[in-house]
Amino acid sequence: MGSGSTGTVGNKAEQYALLFLTREGLRLVTRNFRRRGGEIDLIMLDGDCLTFIEVRYRKSTQFASPAPTVDHRKQKKILRIAATFVASRQRYARHTMRFDVVAITGGADGSIEWIRDAFRPNNSTL
Repeated sequence: MGSGSTGTVGNKAEQYALLFLTREGLRLVTRNFRRRGGEIDLIMLDGDCLTFIEVRYRKSTQFASPAPTVDHRKQKKILRIAATFVASRQRYARHTMRFDVVAITGGADGSIEWIRDAFRPNNSTL
């Protein structure tokens, strides 16, 4: 996973996270939902819970672990884009919503950490 362009590495990390979450029972709604100002990597259903997932990858934790890189500014972007997703797809408006982070460290056999409910709209800190 660690070699190649940033986009290629990011796509591989997202694919790895998607496979992991699917094995955990989540169902994919959409990938890479883009709006002006950013994107949400994965949007999935965990039962009836609409889950917005940010995937973070680091080849090594020597300088930083991947999870804390989802800072307050990034959280605000995700919250704003999630609101536009729900507004554009009313069938999801009544679902419970959750914001998760999947942190991947290392190569193809790297570790994966799934942080459920990593932040909330009224308390957006990890």
